[in-house]
Order: sequence, then C-alpha cells, then structure tokens
Amino acid sequence: MNRINELIKEYCPDGVEIRCLEDCCNLLDKKRKPVTKASREAGEYPYYGANGIQDYVSNYIFDGTFVLVGEDGSVITKSGTPVVTWAEGKIWVNNHAHIIEEKEGVMLRYLYHYIQTIDVTSLIHGNIPKLTGKDFKALKIAVPPLEVQREIVRVLDSFTLLTAELTAELTAELTARKKQYEFYRDKLLSFDIGTRFERLGDTCNMKAGKAILSARISEKSSNITPYKCFGGNGVRGYVSDVSHHGEFPIIGRQGALCGNVNYATGDFYATEHAVVVESKGAYLQRFLYHLLTAMNLNQYKSQGAQPGLAVKNLENLIAPVPPLDVQERLVRVLDNFESICTDLNIALPAEIRARQKQYEYYRDLLLTFAETGSTLVTDRQTDRQTDKQTDRQTDRQTDR
Repeated sequence: MNRINELIKEYCPDGVEIRCLEDCCNLLDKKRKPVTKASREAGEYPYYGANGIQDYVSNYIFDGTFVLVGEDGSVITKSGTPVVTWAEGKIWVNNHAHIIEEKEGVMLRYLYHYIQTIDVTSLIHGNIPKLTGKDFKALKIAVPPLEVQREIVRVLDSFTLLTAELTAELTAELTARKKQYEFYRDKLLSFDIGTRFERLGDTCNMKAGKAILSARISEKSSNITPYKCFGGNGVRGYVSDVSHHGEFPIIGRQGALCGNVNYATGDFYATEHAVVVESKGAYLQRFLYHLLTAMNLNQYKSQGAQPGLAVKNLENLIAPVPPLDVQERLVRVLDNFESICTDLNIALPAEIRARQKQYEYYRDLLLTFAETGSTLVTDRQTDRQTDKQTDRQTDRQTDR
C-alpha cells in the first residue's frame, strides 16, 4: 500500500482525471451475436451471457482478452455493482453482456477491478433488469497514470489469486471430508447375511404430503410463516401450516434432487413432492435417515422430463433391519461424522466469504481517488469508503 501512496504522490499529487468509460476502452457491443439454445452447435468455445459462461459452441466471434459486463437479466450484485466477467481466448458473446477491450492509456485489468466498485442501482430499469448501452458508456472511471494502475492491478490480482487458491483448497478439503463420511457410512451400513432384511413397506409407513399453494410459501421464516415446508428438493420455504410433528426422514420424490433424504424435526409441513417416512417399530428414526441416505434412492427414479419416485416402488425396496441396540451405536457414530461435515460446510464457505470481503475492501480503498484539481474525493467515493468502514466494524463486532 505504501508503494501505491508513493506513486500517487509522484504521478498524480493533485488528483486523477475522471473519464467516461467509452473514452477508456474499445466498445465491441455491435459485434455481438445472440444464438438461441436450439440453434447452437455444441463445441469447445465458451458462449458468454450476462453472468458468465452459458454454454460451449462450435465457433467463436471474438479472440483476445476482454471484460464482459451484464446488460440485461442478471446484471447487478447484492452490493448494487455490475456483474463483471474476465474472458480470454476464442469466445462467443450474446447480446446480454457488454464487451470491452483494452485501449491505450488504460489497463483492461484495471477497468475489470474498477467497474466492480461502481454503484449502478439507479441505472437499472425495467421488468427485466437492464444496464443500457448509453448508461454503460457513460459510467465514470477514475484514471490514474499507468504506473499507478499497474501497481494497483498487481496488488488486487494478488488478492484475487490468494482467494482463488484458498477457495480451491477449502473446496477440495470439504469434498474429501464428504467422501470420507460417505465411505464410512456405507461401510457401517453394509450388513452380512446374518442380518434380517425386510420390505420398507412392511417396516415403515411411507406417505406423500399434501399440496399447498405456492403463494402461501415464504422464503424466510417469520411470526406469520414460522414452519419449514419440505418439497422434492428439501426445504422449499416457510408456511403457517403444520402437517407433521416429531422426527422423520423425508424423501424427495419429484424434482431435480429426486431421491434426496432430509431429516425434519418438530413442527413442519410436507408437500405432495415429499415422502414422510415413519418406522413401525423396527427402526430408530435417526437410523432410518442414515440408512435411506446410503441407499442412493435417486437410482430408482422414473425417467423423463420430470423424474419421480413412486411411493409403491419405495415400499418394495429391501433393507436390512439390525437390532435396535446396534442401530443406536451406529447412529452415534454416523451423527458424529455428519456433524463434522456440517461444521466444515458452514466454516469453509464462511472463510471464503471473509477473504472475498477482504479483497473488496482493499479494492474499493485502492480505487478511491481525489479528482484532478481537488483535494477531496467525490461524494460517491466518500460514501463508499464510509460504508466499507462501517461494514468492517460490524463484521468485527459480529466475530466477537
């Protein structure tokens, strides 16, 4: 950071020039070509849309290094900044993303970082959110001398690289722990011929839930909608109704995650896309959850555009029925393994988010300049810096 301060004092002590984006780069929007999904021919070249790669196609229309910024659709982040993508090589870009390339005097990589600091909330309009070409070209960019740009890019790219490496390492760690858990779970739930085997329909009650209007399902829990609503892919949202009370394994019988198993406790609601399973006495409910999870129920789904699991097919599956004391011991071991994986699943993404916040903080700090002829930063930049400092204080208080 000291090096950047020294360069600013040396090359732009009186502030930096503010330019419109169109004066900082070459705009290539007129060369974009949309292709409908039905008309695309599969291939090796990335096909980019508003928020990154959408497909791979057999041809390309751009070859080089570019910055893509979402034009319509998914064009704004939760922070109110544009959706920005770095793209290299031979690519195809549709008309949902603005595309720019480097122009002498302003580093493209500098623009990549800087555009991500601009609040475009007031510029996004329409039922389908859109950042128009006119507004995009007029975005204000602080342009310090190249020497300053290079050092800022070097520092921010270092943060980006460290974040990417950490993400890869933590993701690999989480994947390894999940595989380890699944391996031991499957080992522990493999029983020899001395164990009794029965139809699930003879040892369990298996019944699908009841339909509920989508309008009655809320995304968040509240005093009005406090109960979890389970659908085919797990928790669908929250409702004011209760269909079950207790502890039950729940099997998704329709949807993208058909055959997935969840565990519900307390008061909850199960839709028609979820099968609630209750032991008739042969199983501990928690053991039944682990057993059903290990059975890979997805393999028994029907084929078609909307795969499904019929309750009758689930009832006809044969499963081991070990003694209850054996089940109790296995539940203790498996719950411990699952707890470790759950803790990792919470902690590792949180660590990644913390590193991303660190990058964003230093990015916004480094890309806040005084304008030429002024010793004060712009109002927008002052607000941005104040907001970041407030966020940091809040994060520190939360950590405590």
